[in-house]
Formats: sequence, C-alpha cells, structure tokens
Amino acid sequence: MKSIADGLPPEIAAQIHSDWGKNEAAYWDARETLLDQYMGRWIAFSNGRVLASDRRPAVVYHAAHESGEHPFVTCVGREREGFRMRRATFAYDTEYDGEALPVLSLEFRTSSGVPGVVLDRVIADTGSDATALPWADCRTLQLDPHEGIPAIMSGVAGGAATSLGFFLWVWLDGQERGCQVQADFSGTERLLGRDVLNAFDVLFRGPSREIVINP
Repeated sequence: MKSIADGLPPEIAAQIHSDWGKNEAAYWDARETLLDQYMGRWIAFSNGRVLASDRRPAVVYHAAHESGEHPFVTCVGREREGFRMRRATFAYDTEYDGEALPVLSLEFRTSSGVPGVVLDRVIADTGSDATALPWADCRTLQLDPHEGIPAIMSGVAGGAATSLGFFLWVWLDGQERGCQVQADFSGTERLLGRDVLNAFDVLFRGPSREIVINP
C-alpha cells in the first residue's frame, strides 16, 4: 500500500516522524478487524490500538496531538477520500466595490493560552471540512513537519492533494477554539473551515459586506 506521505514534497516527506509511518502500515494490517466497529468514524491509530474515535476529525486530531505518539489518523472505510475543500478558483480585485469576499483576521496559536500570529484575509468558507493555510503561513507559525499528520485534501471539482494536518487554536471574538489546520503546499488562500465556524454563530451580512460573529 502506497503511503500517503509519498504525495508530499520530498523535502517535507523526509521530515515525517518515523513512528507515523509505522502506525500507517500497522493500520492497514489491522484494517479488516476495525471495519465493523469504526466504519465511517475518524480514528487515531497508534501502537496497534485505537487512541481516539469520533465523527468529527478535529476531535481526533486534538487527541492525536495530545498523545505525542504520532498516530495515523483516518476515516475508516474512506481512507482515500480526504477532506473536502472548496477549491473553486476565482479572480477578484481587493479594491473592487462589487461582490464582497467574506474574510476575517484571526490569531492562530500553536499552544493554548499563548498569544500567536495574526493572519488577515482568512476566507470564511462553509464549504470546507477543515481549515487550510498555505505552507508559507505554516512556516511563519513554525510548524514542524516532524509533528504533522499526512492527510488528503480533495476539491469539489475533483482532484486531490496531500497535506499535513496540525492541531492549533484560534482566538476569535474573545474565545479560543481548537482548529484542525491542513497545510496547503500548492494554494495561496487562507480558508477557515467548518471545524471552527461550527463553534460560533456566524451571520453573513451580504448587503452590508460584513461578517458578524456571535451577533
């Protein structure tokens, strides 16, 4: 079975923790025994056992991050489908007074309770399963590929790309929320997905061209 990590840029793949690769291989060896109990659920698999299981991948990513064991994270039975990301490409002029693009400024934190890095023009994207940041932003946040979890992102128009998943926190409207970030090695847009948006009441005011959090 070809490893997910093989789809990463070679210099990034070389930095993936060796324990993750062992856990990926062990998962495929044990997959048939997991189907009945975990079909359709996200799991973190490490050292021959399931560390965490949930319908929400962000919950499993958090558990994987906390474990420190570099588990293999996947959705059982849907391993190659990946996170659905709203990847439609469109041109826009930031000075154009036309259709508004819903964007936010967000503080991303690598440690809970510790101030992080503020990134602007983060698109509030209800069509994305998870949050995605360009690899350049991930480097600004000093994310270590050694700690990342290889995963697949798939677009609504087809096609797929390998990414690295990290569990971070975002600070928004005076609240800190867990955030499942997928590193995007080919795109340039910052997307805030439903892993965060579903934790807030979000009002899209199109006519007045503004987003209101917890109105």
